[in-house]
Amino acid sequence: MAFTRQCDVPSSTNMFSLCTQDMSGSKEIGTTTVDQVTPYENESNDSSHIRKNDLFNEKPDLSSKGIRDYLTSRWSTLWDLPLYHTDEKWYKVVNPFPALRGMTWMEWNFYLCGYCGWAIDAMDFFCVSVAVPEIALTLGVSVTDITWGMTLVLMFRSIGAVIFGIASDRYGRKWTFIVLCALFVVVEIGTGLVQTYQQFLGVRALFGILMGSMLPVTMVTALEVQPVVARSVLSGFFLPGYSFGYILAMVFYRAFANTYKEGEGWRSLFWFSGGLSVLLVIWRLCLPESPVFLKMKAKKKRFNEKNKVKHKYIDTSVFQTLKTEWLLFIYLVLLYSGWNFTTHGAQDLYVTMITNQFGVGIDKRTIIVVISNIGGMIGGIIMGSFSELLGRRLTVIICMVWCCALVYPSFYNADQNWWAYVLLNGGIMGAWGIGPIYLLEMVNKANRTLLAGLAYQLGNLVSSASATIEARLGEEFPIPGAAPGVYDYGKVMCIFAAAVQIYMGVCMYFGPERFHANMHVEDSDDELLEEGELDSDKKDADKDKM
Repeated sequence: MAFTRQCDVPSSTNMFSLCTQDMSGSKEIGTTTVDQVTPYENESNDSSHIRKNDLFNEKPDLSSKGIRDYLTSRWSTLWDLPLYHTDEKWYKVVNPFPALRGMTWMEWNFYLCGYCGWAIDAMDFFCVSVAVPEIALTLGVSVTDITWGMTLVLMFRSIGAVIFGIASDRYGRKWTFIVLCALFVVVEIGTGLVQTYQQFLGVRALFGILMGSMLPVTMVTALEVQPVVARSVLSGFFLPGYSFGYILAMVFYRAFANTYKEGEGWRSLFWFSGGLSVLLVIWRLCLPESPVFLKMKAKKKRFNEKNKVKHKYIDTSVFQTLKTEWLLFIYLVLLYSGWNFTTHGAQDLYVTMITNQFGVGIDKRTIIVVISNIGGMIGGIIMGSFSELLGRRLTVIICMVWCCALVYPSFYNADQNWWAYVLLNGGIMGAWGIGPIYLLEMVNKANRTLLAGLAYQLGNLVSSASATIEARLGEEFPIPGAAPGVYDYGKVMCIFAAAVQIYMGVCMYFGPERFHANMHVEDSDDELLEEGELDSDKKDADKDKM
């Protein structure tokens, strides 16, 4: 199945032509024309013309004509669907099983290792969310004070995205992943040992640095080596690993509720989650370095040698990236700010709401959280697959419209209307199922982990105070006749969630799309003739595989 997508835009709007892949897994050169954040120079990526500098994207054209043509093309490109450019029936396009059957054993291991890393990372984050009242009671502080621990995690994630993003793009995916998991073990054990509120904030700040690193590293580990036709469904399942992490946190919170000391079972939960990271270390040790990274590393080395870059430990390709990616990066930060608001605004305070406002017991609470997050995982898989038909932008917009229709029943009478929250979570995570592959298709190849991670985590930074904002605003709406400290969190969450979903729809409408972009580095014949295959590259690659 090869898509040939010609967007209905003015001919003066510049576009890329990208390589696609057929359903059988064999590469086939098609013309997938995709638009940019702003119009870029035309470049063909077919077999006869591969850009020597395909490590980086082209600089944006900020002329008035280029900007005008781009903005006027938003409507037509939104409806120029991939469905119109394939001879396959729609139900064959969305059927993920042929693509999944074509994946190799090694590709499955890369994907599942990355997925499990992200799911356990999410579980570690939600260990606080599900146990907020108990942690607050143990440490002698308020629920709002504990939510600041969650906010600190989100605020410090950008630091980790920079440190480990650069490390991943410079030194490789494998050892960056292993070091991260080893540090997670230490921090999670430390969280279970805290005795004061200040200690709690300290270890959660350290956790935030690590969590900010884990998503981009696991995302590139899981997705960059995969066949083009499998990307959508794999992406659809990957990000909802966040929901799976929520399920794990809730289930094991229930399992450890009566362990250790009365009211302090949350400590056992953190110790258990730290032990899971040990398994990830062992798994990643058994896998080789990413072959996509090895080829990218070799080409970056040739690029540095040609440009006489002699810094041994500094990845100077970052400076070239700043020249070509700055506008795209700003857009991605704005987009992923809205994306992160959709999840944190609807999920972080949800357990507190149904517990304090609606008096839902632990058994029913566990059932609601588990089912709603299973709904999120199903939504991610379905909408990820349907983006093969509808494109990334339109699919996300459809998910946001779906969510807006469900916010009112989800947060009013939440103890009775929990079915609506299941459907709402399906829409939120349905959109998020497209998030990883959309991000990886947009950023350049030279600094993929850094750009993807930093854009996502800066978006998280913007949305970091979601739970605290909702908790503070909720305290302005005490419920008449209720016990002291019972607030109408549902009203605040309803308005907040609807606002960010509308924002997301607008951002995606005006945004770009690089459907089925080629994420692999290619070497042109001209480049090989001019620069030659360096023996040192081959030696480095062999060394990294060891």
